Amino acid sequence: MLSAPKSYGVVVPRVPAVKAVCIGASAGGIEALTAVLPSVPADTPIPVFVVIHLPPGRSSRLVELFASRCQARVREPLDKEPIGPGIWFAAPDYHLLVESDFTFGFSVDEPVHFSRPAIDMLFTSAADVYGEGLVGIVLTGASQDGADGARAIRDAGGFVIVQDPMTALASTMPAAAVGRATPQIVTTLPEIALLLRDVARARES
Repeated sequence: MLSAPKSYGVVVPRVPAVKAVCIGASAGGIEALTAVLPSVPADTPIPVFVVIHLPPGRSSRLVELFASRCQARVREPLDKEPIGPGIWFAAPDYHLLVESDFTFGFSVDEPVHFSRPAIDMLFTSAADVYGEGLVGIVLTGASQDGADGARAIRDAGGFVIVQDPMTALASTMPAAAVGRATPQIVTTLPEIALLLRDVARARES
């Protein structure tokens, strides 16, 4: 069950056991992820997939950056690698997909919203596999990537959380997700961190 911090002032509906979390971020994303990813418990039993937009052709140091800041194990997946618990950052220049056999897939399809990896590609593929057990989180960004993917998560019965656009460094992406996906929760980074902590260890009793 998802439980909300008291400051929400809302009742968060009961959802099935969370099987995976997808997070998307773009402009301002490093700072936003620094605020939320350390809340994932070291012993989380679920995968937390992260796409952050990176310039094409540039190597990623995200694993190195976040490994020292997070309790959970932080990795960059390989193509066809089995999915396991912990935090997984999408590799640069490839769309990251969740396959039906619970392995990672890489795609060199055209960029989506000028981005590869694209948040929409990850969210949509994960929604197909995890259905109502998926939580999607859209953070700060300057494009509309993530809005269609968040809608796909909602349509599959999953749960969507969006950073309040008024608190985002770049409001375009969370605003698009709010308009397209009708998320269950729109809130601030500190409260998203508390929710992520809860869902990353949530199991039905």
